[in-house]
Amino acid sequence: MSSHPDVLIVGGGVAGLCCALRLNQQGISSQVLEASDTVGGRVRTDEVEGFLLDRGFQVLLTAYPEARSVLDYDALDLRPFYPGALIRCENRFHRFADPWRHPIDGLLGLFSPVGSLSDKLLVAKLRRQVLSGAVEDLYRRPETTTINALRTVGFSEHMIDRFFKPFIGGVFFDPDLGVSSRMFEFGFRMFSIGDTALPSRGMGAIPEQIAGRLPAGCVRTGARVASIQHDGVRLDSGEEIQSQAIVVATEGPEAARLLGDQEKPGSRSVTCLYFVMDEPLLSHPLLVLNGEGKGPINSLCSPSSVAPGYAPRNRSLLEVTIIGSPDQDDKQLEAAVRAQLTDWFGQPARGVRHLRTYRILHALPMQTPPTSAPGSTSRQVGPRLFVCGEYQSVASLQWAMVSGRQAAEAVAEALSR
Repeated sequence: MSSHPDVLIVGGGVAGLCCALRLNQQGISSQVLEASDTVGGRVRTDEVEGFLLDRGFQVLLTAYPEARSVLDYDALDLRPFYPGALIRCENRFHRFADPWRHPIDGLLGLFSPVGSLSDKLLVAKLRRQVLSGAVEDLYRRPETTTINALRTVGFSEHMIDRFFKPFIGGVFFDPDLGVSSRMFEFGFRMFSIGDTALPSRGMGAIPEQIAGRLPAGCVRTGARVASIQHDGVRLDSGEEIQSQAIVVATEGPEAARLLGDQEKPGSRSVTCLYFVMDEPLLSHPLLVLNGEGKGPINSLCSPSSVAPGYAPRNRSLLEVTIIGSPDQDDKQLEAAVRAQLTDWFGQPARGVRHLRTYRILHALPMQTPPTSAPGSTSRQVGPRLFVCGEYQSVASLQWAMVSGRQAAEAVAEALSR
């Protein structure tokens, strides 16, 4: 057996790192065991030919309360998206702006075909609804599916199909909007009161910043845990490490394997394609949504138009999101995406060069009703055995961070007995 810390944390994603950070603040030693070559879990950024490629389209909502307390936003050098979207419908692009932050653009958008005038006025009603009360109150409200909640507010099917399905469906990787209304209301609240931003060096800078605040040697990469034992863990290498407590902070399927759960939690998948070009197809920091409901593309953006550091000088990066993992192979999928880009943008789209495709099979938990409110389930699942991560609560960077902190507090309480 090697020398052992007080706590072993299996998984170096955001939840595991926040757990280690909180334990360290309480004077409890820990070691994070990460199977891959770096921290972050799904929140990772690869550098390819000088371009920064996030593993799947990801953003930081700056209004997240936990993120505001954990992260140094200035050091991340956050770059915001335009508060709104460009929606493709009726063979044209239509700007759909947040009227509270861009009143003139908001007024101009009142007469776009994205939805009726009544639909746009109902957005104000929805905004008031999600902003009322404390954040935690959102998870005590009656729960239904998102699509039922939108219909209850009174939105037309046109508005749901052209805006909410590509937008909210793209957030939760659920084009049918079967995700819990509580998750939707929380997300819509965060979008309404803060920026949607990218760190200048990619989303991977977020877990790297957290890891950088941990003691030297706290994080160990390339250390896949084969099994959990009564007093520690065994690695794939055969090495055994003892500890007083163990926290499983992996994604859902891996946690099920380690904990011996027979039923693996369901998850949603997403596919992301990156293209590069000299001149941007999209020069503004806007998210583009497919409001036509046809073709593989759900949304796209130019990360380098939001944060210039995502691309080398005088080059541009385009990111395309497809919900799910299509049956086509990567070449076939690339061809289908190229065809749709050409249909949307014309001749300039023919010159884009494909850089990389990511298929993330376990991108998010299902989050269909009924769901548990954050913190309502015990972080302790056995004697000195704890869990954290968004699959165990609800998904988002906010709740991954919260679950990590709560697991650390549960560990500290158990060790003090």
